[in-house]
Amino acid sequence: MKPDWDALSADFADSKTVIIADVDCTAGGKPLCEKYGVRGYPTIKYFNPPDEEGEDYKGGRTLADLKKFATNELGPGCSVDTLDNCTEEQKTKLQEYIDMPAEERATMLESLKTELKEAESKHEALLKELQSTYKSSMDSLEKLKDESAPKIKLLKAATPAPPKEAEPETKDEV
Repeated sequence: MKPDWDALSADFADSKTVIIADVDCTAGGKPLCEKYGVRGYPTIKYFNPPDEEGEDYKGGRTLADLKKFATNELGPGCSVDTLDNCTEEQKTKLQEYIDMPAEERATMLESLKTELKEAESKHEALLKELQSTYKSSMDSLEKLKDESAPKIKLLKAATPAPPKEAEPETKDEV
């Protein structure tokens, strides 16, 4: 993936709205990775203003996939400061939020963040449970294979081969 990432970075090197960057989470970038919840390599995060928390990229990892995403999805998004980038539907919803009292907006935002965090925690717990169940099942299967293999071999060895049928005589035609 690294060559594709580097090619993407080169493609957007002159962009004023899209920045492609690497962070080494094992060295000086560790605090940054911790701040944004990066736990493994390669993790791709993207930020669209005014988003300051970033989102996990879940798309394809080829240069074509990355380039398509960067071209179509990155850059200034819909916000109060960039209304020209908004669809009519987004403008309507944005106006609804603008008209909402600031405290209500903040409460709604925190509620959504909490709901998302709880769902992610439940998802992670389920993943760990499934991994544990899978490992247990795999261990049981391997044990059964190990125990069964010698028996299967001996059972096959103890079973005489079926007698070969005599091949019919062939006559030469004159």
